[in-house]
Formats: sequence, structure tokens, C-alpha cells
Amino acid sequence: MKEQLLATFQNLGVLQTGHFRLTSGLHSEQYMQCAKLFEHPARAAEIVANLIPKLPQDIETIIAPAIGGITVGYELARLLGCRFLFAERQDGVMTFRRGFRLQPGERVLAVEDVVTTGGSVREVVELARDCGAEIAGVAALVDRSQGRADFDVPFYSLLSMEIKVYAPESCPLCAQGTPLQSPGSRKTNLR
Repeated sequence: MKEQLLATFQNLGVLQTGHFRLTSGLHSEQYMQCAKLFEHPARAAEIVANLIPKLPQDIETIIAPAIGGITVGYELARLLGCRFLFAERQDGVMTFRRGFRLQPGERVLAVEDVVTTGGSVREVVELARDCGAEIAGVAALVDRSQGRADFDVPFYSLLSMEIKVYAPESCPLCAQGTPLQSPGSRKTNLR
């Protein structure tokens, strides 16, 4: 399944090749742009549905960090027939806005498109805990953490993959003069 999913991601432009500056400031020749998957809603539904057999039962609500987790979280909630809400940053802190609320004891699954360090989804998990929700786990389409993301709850993903990264000063793509792109949702400076 991994090879088939990788081929699908390449065909849909999700797995991209080039010279990328990641949110961390590191450089890479591959980038996972999961937003490209949702240009094709029927394919996205098929792919996201593959997560369902891996997940715990009785999920009441899917929660996700903005912006990457919104589309995958919404689609998973639609497929499961449950509620969906997302958190977003306000003054640098992940928070539920727009009238979103969790009830104490509500069984939630936190969802992200790609987990690299897990920082944003970890913030969402803590936010849900602060509301008294029961965290059933974390799910992602792609786990790039190489086993390092720790959420203190079960973690489920469709695909685990390693994408080699370089410090800017030792990046072979920079040495070759390959133009640098900054494709993420957070602003980064391309000096």
C-alpha cells in the first residue's frame, strides 16, 4: 500500500520535488503538500477513508489545527458522521475560536495532514485536555517524524516516510544554485 499511496501522492502533486525551505528553516528536496490532495475530493475521500480501520471506536468529535489539519479533519469527520472543529492561533497561542467548544468527557481524535515535529497537533491535544475532553488519539495522513512525535496517546498514520533535510549552510541544493521555494502555510523569509 505504501508504494501505491506514494505514487498517488506524486501523481496528484502532493509529494513534490524541488528545493524547499521548510517551516523549521531546514531545506529539503521533497515536500508534502497535502492541500493538493483536496483538489480532488473523490480521491481525497478514498484516501482518508483508509485511516478509519486504524482508528479507535466511538469518536464523537474530530479536532484539528489550522490550517493543514482542516481539510483532512473535515473529511474524516464527514466519513465518520461526527462533529468537526478546528483550533487556530491567536496571539501565538492555539485556541478554539468561532464559538467552537468541547464538553468535558467528549471523546475526540486530533487530526493533522503531515506530522513532522507534532508541535501544532500537540497544542491542540493540550487545548482539548484543558476543556476536559477525552483524547482517543492523534491521526495523520503522513508521519514524517521518524517515530519522534510523542503525543502521550496512540498515533495513527497512513504513511510513514523519511524526507532528508539539510541545514541551509550545508545544503547541496543551495551549493548547486537550485532556486529555493517556501511552500508552507507559515511565512518564511527566502533571503
